[in-house]
Amino acid sequence: MMKRILLLAVLMMFSQQALAESFFTNLFRFKGVAPVKNDLYEEGCAECHYAYQPGLLPKRSWEKLMLADELEDHFGEVADLEEEDRIEILNFLVENAADTSFYKRSSKINRSIPDDATPLRITEVPYIKRKHKPMTDKYVKNNPKVKSLINCNACHREIDKGIFDDDTILIPNYGYWSELDDD
Repeated sequence: MMKRILLLAVLMMFSQQALAESFFTNLFRFKGVAPVKNDLYEEGCAECHYAYQPGLLPKRSWEKLMLADELEDHFGEVADLEEEDRIEILNFLVENAADTSFYKRSSKINRSIPDDATPLRITEVPYIKRKHKPMTDKYVKNNPKVKSLINCNACHREIDKGIFDDDTILIPNYGYWSELDDD
C-alpha cells in the first residue's frame, strides 16, 4: 500500500511539473524574435550589413559563421574582428539563437530547419523561404529600394523590435504588404 501511495505521489509531482513547465513556457513566450541588445554585435556587424537578430538562425549556424576562417571570407568580404570581440559576439549569437529562444517566430524558424542542415544565410531557412515565396522580382530584385531579400529592413518596418508581422511590412514604392493586390 505504501509503495502505491509513493508511486502516485511521484507521478503527481512529475505531471504537475510538466503542467507548470508548459504554463510558464507559454506565459513567457514572446511573439516575433528577440531584438538585438548587444552593442558590440551591432557596432561590429552593422558596419557592413543589418545586424540580424540571432533568433533567425540556430546555434550551429552562428557557430559556423563565426569561425575565424569563415570570417576571412564572410560572403565575399573580410569580417575583421579582434579574437576577443569575435568570441563575445559568438557567445551572444549562440545564447540567443533560434533553438534557444523563447520567441514564437524563432521557434517556428528552428522547427523548419532539418537537424542535419546548417544554413549560413537567413534566406536559406525553410520558414523564411516559405514566407517570402509570394515576393516577386517586382517587389524585390527590380525594386531599387530593396534589391535583395537580405535587405530585410527595407520592408520590415518593425524589425528593430523583432516584429515581422505582415501588417508591418511596407514595400518601398508599393505600399503595405497586407494592402497589395498583386495580379
